[in-house]
Formats: sequence, C-alpha cells, structure tokens
Amino acid sequence: MTTIRDVAELAKVSTATVSRVINSNGYVNDGTKKRVKEAIEQLNYLPNDVARSLFKGRSQMIALFVPDITNPFFPELARAIEDVTNQYDYTFVLCNTDNDIVKKIDYLNALQQKSVDGFIIVSSSLMEEHLKNIQAPIVALDRSISSDISSVTVNNRVGSRQAVKYLKSLGCSRIAHIAGPEHVDNAIYRMRGFLDEVKHEGWFNSSYVVSGAYNFEMARKATVNLLTKNPEIDGIFAGNDLMGAGVLNAAASLDIKVPEDLAVIGFDGISLGEKVTPALTTMAQPIYDIGTRAAEILITQISTPDSTVTAEEFNVQLTERQSTQ
Repeated sequence: MTTIRDVAELAKVSTATVSRVINSNGYVNDGTKKRVKEAIEQLNYLPNDVARSLFKGRSQMIALFVPDITNPFFPELARAIEDVTNQYDYTFVLCNTDNDIVKKIDYLNALQQKSVDGFIIVSSSLMEEHLKNIQAPIVALDRSISSDISSVTVNNRVGSRQAVKYLKSLGCSRIAHIAGPEHVDNAIYRMRGFLDEVKHEGWFNSSYVVSGAYNFEMARKATVNLLTKNPEIDGIFAGNDLMGAGVLNAAASLDIKVPEDLAVIGFDGISLGEKVTPALTTMAQPIYDIGTRAAEILITQISTPDSTVTAEEFNVQLTERQSTQ
C-alpha cells in the first residue's frame, strides 16, 4: 500500500509538505505543489482519513446520540440532521445509547479519540460533569443539558396545556394522562402542562396519571389497567405518539370506541400517528425543523468556536385526526 512517505520520496519533499498540499494547509510554492500532485497521481495514493483527521484535528464527522432508536421520533429527527450534515460534507454517525450513562460515556470517549467535530445529544442523564473534558462543540436536542450548552427544544408545557384544553372543548370531563419517564425533562414538562389544566378540577385524582415510559407496550398495559379501574375516563392525553398508539390498542382490546367513548391525543407528530386506526390526533412538533436547526447551530459552532450559546424553542401545533373527531 502506498504511503505518504512514498509520495514524499518521489516528489523529493518532506511528508509535512505532502500533508500541506493534501489538506490545503499552509504555503507551498506552485512548482513543489505540482510535483506532489504528480507523485500522488503516479502512485495512485489515497490519503488516509484517520491520518488526515489527526493532522488537521478534524474528522468532518458529527455524532448524534439518541436514547431509543426503536422510537420512530428519533429516526425522523436523525433524517433531518443527516440531510444538513451531508450538505456541509460531514459524515453522520448515529449512536443508540439505550439511556445508559456508561454507554454514552464510552461513545463520547471513543469518538473523541477519532477527532469527531461535534455532538448532537438527546439525553436526560448526561450532566455538565460528564462533558467537561469534551473538546468538541455540543448541542442538546429535544431536552436541555445545561445553560452552557446550546439547545433546541419545543414548548412542551404550553403544548400539553393546549392538548388538554382541546379535549375539554370536545366535552371530555374525565381526562387522564399517560406520562413519559419520570427522569426525562420533556416528559416532566408535559405532565406539568396536563396538571396545570386539571389539578383544580373537582373530578381529578392522582390515579388518572400513570406511567407509560414512552413505550408502546408499557403504555398499552397501563391504559388497560387505568380504564378497567376508571371506566368513567372519556379523554386521554398521551405524553408521546408511541404511547398514544398503545392507548388506541388498549381501547380496542376493551371494546371501547374511539372517539365516540374515548378521545385520545398524543404528542410529537410522528408519521406513525397517521398510520394507526383510528388515526391519532397529536400536538405535532416540527421534527424536521428542530433537527435541521440543531445541525445548523452545531456546524456554526464548529466553524466559529467563539460563537455564543443559544437556546431555541419551537412551538407545537394541534393536528386533528380521527381519534378525537
């Protein structure tokens, strides 16, 4: 295999000069540059990407950390980020962390060794102390990490309040909530939005809030138990669309008609919501837009290291479908 040393010997220059020509880094006179290019062509030399990244301290690589790739929300988010990174000639790496802090730290360390240029992270367990030795820029997506790290989120609490108000406007008088994981910021804000609207209602009690852990099967089981014990419930706000699909499945198994006997609304706006029966009403996030914006912020921070920290929040929008109509 041809090496950079072989090119240098043929062109009668140093390996450092060959590197400068390959990476367009530093001055090389036209005559020398021509000899190096002719040597590269003659030897059919292909620069090693790892060596190039070590030389430049850059890899043209961006990593996205997601907690659960089986949740359709995250592949849709990843698609937007990949589209933007490809436009800027970055390689995109997707890391599924399973919400495991050890796995996240292992990924961070391994990718730093490969000179990754930046990270987009969806995490509720990574804290500032875990990231203090990371040299590459970081953008938090879907959930914030700290005030010192740029983030792109949506107005979860406001959106949840809108969801419950909408159910009330349909005539629902006993509304329950299938909540996400207790340690996840956006799940907490969505539950708070729900409670803002119902905690002062005479009919409300704490048994109307159950955990579905952002998981279809857990939400299905939780809903079966909830509706069996509380048959008076006529509206359910699910903390995400995957759990919303679990609610619909549970209702069907109990022969409860949706939306005639039970109105159901989710949160996220993933494509799955259009494919279930009945189609799921949802508070839709602009998924592609928030993924795009996170990638744009990160690329700006890579190219301009002294750029300011930014926290951007997008609005969600009610998308009415069959589960409430």
